[in-house]
Amino acid sequence: MQTFQSDGVTIAYREAGDPTAQPILLIHGFGSTSEVNWLYTGWMDRLVKEGRRVIAIDNRGHGNSQKLYESALYDPRDYMAEDARRLLDHLDISQADIMGYSMGARISAFLSINHPDRVRSVTFGGLGHGMVTGMINAEDIAQGLEAETAQGLTGSARTFRAFAEQTRADRLALAACMRGSRRKVPAEDLAKVTMPALIAIGTKDDLSGSGADLAALLPRAELLEIPDRDHMRAVGDKVYIEGVVRFLERRP
Repeated sequence: MQTFQSDGVTIAYREAGDPTAQPILLIHGFGSTSEVNWLYTGWMDRLVKEGRRVIAIDNRGHGNSQKLYESALYDPRDYMAEDARRLLDHLDISQADIMGYSMGARISAFLSINHPDRVRSVTFGGLGHGMVTGMINAEDIAQGLEAETAQGLTGSARTFRAFAEQTRADRLALAACMRGSRRKVPAEDLAKVTMPALIAIGTKDDLSGSGADLAALLPRAELLEIPDRDHMRAVGDKVYIEGVVRFLERRP
């Protein structure tokens, strides 16, 4: 992996494919990493085979990027979307396709709103109308991450605690991120996302909110349903991967 400085914060990223090919930037979900979200699932290999330059960021507080412990430093509009924009600057990429999953989709939305000229197309994976209304009880999950043990945790708190332990993440940094990254995307701002957009959500995903309701807010959106997949298991599904490949082929 490589690193760069995003306004004083060390951000890690990985890159694959022909550096002269059309670029796509991948932004992983909460508690994950570029490796877990995009490399292990086969995404990077497939997109490289499709002839694309693939860049995958480790969001601040995650993976090999710098760990921060103030929740305000994880605002998805003011900080995390700007990390992604600065990575494009660092790599001298004027415009890229963007794909984010879950929290990464929220970051992708703010990147598309803040810097529409930098986004050729955007794919929102694992997040529908929940980006507007809010998804889950962030405080329960944050407290679960901070707890000395996982004993007694239930629901989403238990799920995300187990995932953090599995990936050997910095749980205190993730707790700060959970509290700071839940900023809702204003519905009126989504009307400004005029580039081609794809919304990809598992049919058993009970965390993301309605994909159809989100699509209705976007001028040029398509909806891709991933059959029989919940929020955690949709990430590497073949329907999702093939749907994105076809979407990228169709977009201008």
